[in-house]
Parts: sequence; structure tokens; C-alpha cells
Amino acid sequence: MSDTQRPHTGRRQLITGTVLAALGALTAAGALWSVLTSYTMVTARGAMEPTYHQDDRVLVERASGNDVRRGDVVLYSVPDRYNGLAVLQRVIGLGGDRIVFADGTLTINGHPADEPYVKEADSGIKTAPYDVKVPAGRMFLLGDNRENSNDSRYFLSDNSGTVPTAAVQGRAPKSGTGPLKFGLAMVFGVLLMLAGGICVLTGRHRDALRALPGAGGVFRAPAP
Repeated sequence: MSDTQRPHTGRRQLITGTVLAALGALTAAGALWSVLTSYTMVTARGAMEPTYHQDDRVLVERASGNDVRRGDVVLYSVPDRYNGLAVLQRVIGLGGDRIVFADGTLTINGHPADEPYVKEADSGIKTAPYDVKVPAGRMFLLGDNRENSNDSRYFLSDNSGTVPTAAVQGRAPKSGTGPLKFGLAMVFGVLLMLAGGICVLTGRHRDALRALPGAGGVFRAPAP
């Protein structure tokens, strides 16, 4: 088959490259949009050490109070606490739970709380005893740094220190799977765009070569 009879390889590469670049752009843009709409970044304070250290930037997944479970670290705000600013604290109890602190021991529904996240050497012995039955639709929260956390213990006169679950704005992911998934999608989209760009450049180069005399292109001799 002569050069003039061969399929237009350059044209095919141009089309393939354009499609790949468009798919890559859509994939990367979609992943970025998902991150921007599903997550927010907040600055941690010392009250959540050692889980999050002072001034750590924490990626928080947007969530409602309906998604909250005991043990979750949530971002919430209420107008009558912390000047209305959103704070990170850990959910210790939800509606119906009984939270008791006595003799340096925290129990939840009669069972000693398993809290590996609490800062070492935090005995909590300085905290006055309390016995809280969490009302429905509310939650009792503590910081992981019990000796440096202005949490539900210090608002016991206000609904036993609890806050409504509706105050939840987001939840810190227990693993990085969600953000990693979106990050990989963005990388994949960028790689597709690069591959598409290479195909487009290669296709244009081949088309240019075909147009040269003696390379399969059409050559017209100059008029005498």
C-alpha cells in the first residue's frame, strides 16, 4: 500500500489525543470539585492533642449530625460557646447514653471507656465528678487532651454540657481513603491530559511530515 493509500495515522492521533485530553480534564475537574464540596480544612488547637497538634491543618469531611457516631471527631459550632466559632472535639456520648466520671475513671453506659486516643499522663483527676444522661438529639463531647480542653465538662449547667447533633458541620475521616481516592482521580485525570497532549503533538508532526515532498504528500512542480 502506498503512502497516499495508508490510513491517516496523524489524523487518528489528533482525534484520540483530543478525546483523551477532554476526558482527563473532566476527570480532574470532577475530582477537584468533589474535594471542594465534600471537605473543608480547619486548624486544630491543643485541646485535641495528640490526635491533632496545635495548628495542624485537618481535612474535615462535610457531614450532618445524622452521620455522627460515638468516638467520631466532629467540627461543630453553637452560638453560646466559643464565640460561635467552630471547634473540633470527640463525641463521647449520644442520645440515651449515660456518661459518668468518678475517681478518675470515665464510663459509658456502665462500661469503662476505651480511649487510646487520650493524651498520655492525662489522668483527668482534676475534673470534678459528673453523671450525665445525654438527651435525645444531642451529644456529649470531650477533647483528647483532657487537661487542656474546654469541652462539655465545663458547661454542665447547660443541658448537661451537651450540644445538638444539628450543630455538626463536619467529621474528621477515620482514614485517608476518601481524600486519597479523589487525589488519585485528579492524578489520573492529569495523566490522561498529558497523554492526550502527546498524541495531539505526535499527530500534528506526522501530518506535517506527510505534507513534505517525497514523504507521501502531494508535491506540485513550480510552473515554468
